[in-house]
Amino acid sequence: MFAFRLISYLPLWSLYIVSDCFFLIAYHLVGYRKKEVWTNLKNAFPEKSDQELKKIMRKFYRNLTDSFAETIKLMTMGKAEIEKRFQLENMDLLRNLLEKEQVIVGLTSHFFNWEGHPLSVRALVDERIEIVYQKVSNPFFEKLMKTIRSRFGGYLVEKSQFQRHFIKHRAHPRLIGLAADQRPNREDQRYHAQFMHRETGFFEGAEKLAKRFDLTVIFSEVHKLKRGHYKFTYRFVAEPPHDMREHSITDQFITLVEKNIREEPALYLWSHNRWKNS
Repeated sequence: MFAFRLISYLPLWSLYIVSDCFFLIAYHLVGYRKKEVWTNLKNAFPEKSDQELKKIMRKFYRNLTDSFAETIKLMTMGKAEIEKRFQLENMDLLRNLLEKEQVIVGLTSHFFNWEGHPLSVRALVDERIEIVYQKVSNPFFEKLMKTIRSRFGGYLVEKSQFQRHFIKHRAHPRLIGLAADQRPNREDQRYHAQFMHRETGFFEGAEKLAKRFDLTVIFSEVHKLKRGHYKFTYRFVAEPPHDMREHSITDQFITLVEKNIREEPALYLWSHNRWKNS
């Protein structure tokens, strides 16, 4: 941990030199999950030529290896640099809801750089953010990610503890961040929908939570401006009184994620087998 902290004090441009080396290894030499990435892209964009898909794949690996450098840098990145690198658009939406003492469900997806997003909100806007995360099996990396994610306050809640934690703190106004595109286990799958041209299983915990407790649901759209610079724009997904038809919130989330993927195809985590067991 100490070594990673020391490395994080280096300027980001120097960490990108290491990232460039990792890119050459992952993309050209080892071919890290290359077959899986290619299959996912081919299925997601049947209208694109192989040449177009290869450009997306190459950019994806650039983003993937850059994200390692950027995540390490987040261990010690100051607020001034965070503000320079992470633009937060339409944040009055979030501020107004928190000022009204509301609990908000914030749905996110695995677009780079997903670690910088909640950190920038806590550092620059409001620390009342609760991140629901899935525990990493490796103790070292579990500690590393908790160290990064807990900077500037806020809460970290492991997924298996979330239900009990929410009931206990249901009156506390905050933004609850959920990565709603996680692949559910077979026993957890309750809803299947078309996602990027393939049948996909989805968790619906966020929808059930919002409808049961009359919570507003928002989504953060992601765009990469240039290397190391991102823009996150907040959108409404659903507000009380909710449309009580089944899957209404989940379907709207899927629509927003697909739109974001089509606008920024190289930012999505294609190396994750989102469609396994779907």
